[in-house]
Order: sequence, then C-alpha cells, then structure tokens
Amino acid sequence: MTYKTADLYDKYGDTLQVARPLFNNYGGNSCFHGHAYTLKVFEDFLLIKQTVQQPGEQRVLVIDGGASLRCALLGDKLAAIAVDNNWTGVIINGCIRDSTEINKLDIGVKALNTCPVRPAQLGEGQKEIDIRFAGVTFCMGDYVYADLDGIVVSKTPC
Repeated sequence: MTYKTADLYDKYGDTLQVARPLFNNYGGNSCFHGHAYTLKVFEDFLLIKQTVQQPGEQRVLVIDGGASLRCALLGDKLAAIAVDNNWTGVIINGCIRDSTEINKLDIGVKALNTCPVRPAQLGEGQKEIDIRFAGVTFCMGDYVYADLDGIVVSKTPC
C-alpha cells in the first residue's frame, strides 16, 4: 500500500490524530502502517523483548518510554527479531541504539533519538493499554500510518 500521511490528512482531516513532529526516522522502511500494539515501559526492555518475539501480524509496536533519553529501548537485535516476526514498525517515545544496523533492516522505526546505554531487564511495564505522547492517544488496534512527514492515527482504516 502506498500512501502519504499528508494526503491522508488532506482526505480525512479532523478524523485523524496527528503526532507532534518529535521523532527521527530509522530503519529501512520510512513508510509503514498497521494496527497499534501498545506498551508502556520506563528504562526497561524486557517487555519489549517478549513482545517482539510474538507474531507481529503486520502491526506497529507503539512504546511509551516516558521520553527518557538516558537509555535505549530498542537495539539492532530486538529490531531484527521484530522483522523476523512480521512487525512492520516501531514507534518509541524514547531512544534506540545500533541505529546504523537498524537502518539496514526491513522495518520502520521512529524514536526521539539515539543513546548507546542499554536499559534494565526487570520486566516492569504495561501492555495493551491506552498510552499518550506527542499529543496523540494510541489505543490497541488503532490504525497507525507513518512516513518521513510524520505519524497519523485513525480509529478506522484510511
């Protein structure tokens, strides 16, 4: 499917939520979409690891990492697992690491920045809940569309 978030906004306007332009683009796919699967974690990647090991079913993993810039929540190994398990993209309100390797993978990633620091593995966090960041509330199953221009979210397919 080919689309542009700007064109989606022009067609669907106020029915869409538009994320604030806070994110950098990573991964080999700058344009990705799918149903949202939501996580909320803080400086802990165990729940992320467990999630990407499950079938992605062409979904987008949306992670509220509390906007922490102190460590990365996704690295090249987890991103590769996500690709292998059919996740189309990852949106992180936080950082990634191993960006050079992630940029070679067949996945779209949006994150606030990069950081070489590895997070904890405590398993703390929540999954399948409504999360809010960048002016958008992401709910399980929402339709998420992302490209180089930004991120739009809809309750119905566009």
